[in-house]
Amino acid sequence: MGSFVELNDTLQISAAQGFPEVLDLEAHLRRPIEFEMVEGQVFEFSGKTSIRNYQQVPVRVFLVQNIGEKWVYWGLIHMLEVTHDYVAKNTSGKYKIVRLNSPEQMKQMFALTDGRTGMDYFA
Repeated sequence: MGSFVELNDTLQISAAQGFPEVLDLEAHLRRPIEFEMVEGQVFEFSGKTSIRNYQQVPVRVFLVQNIGEKWVYWGLIHMLEVTHDYVAKNTSGKYKIVRLNSPEQMKQMFALTDGRTGMDYFA
C-alpha cells in the first residue's frame, strides 16, 4: 500500500557515493588493473537514492561507475549487505568485486547490456 521498492541488477554509483578509489579509469585504460588488487576486499556505498534491493549472492550485480551521468561498466559484484533509510529514502550497502572487465570489455558492455542514448561514457 503506497510502497515502491526497486529490484536492481546494477549498482551504479559515483565517487561521492563510494565508488572504489582503487579503480582509477585512466590508469585502467593505460594498464589494466589486476583483479588481485581488489579480490576479497569489501567495499561500501551510501546515499543511493530510493529504496533498492539487489540480486542476492551468488547472483551477480553489474558494477557501474557514474562519471558526469555517463556510465562505465567495470565488472561484476556480489552484494553482501543492504541498508535502507526509510526516512531519507536511500540505500547503502557493502559488496565484493568478483570480476573486473578489461578496457575492451568496458567499451563493449554498455552496448551489450544497456544501449540508452547519451549515457555511454565511451561514446
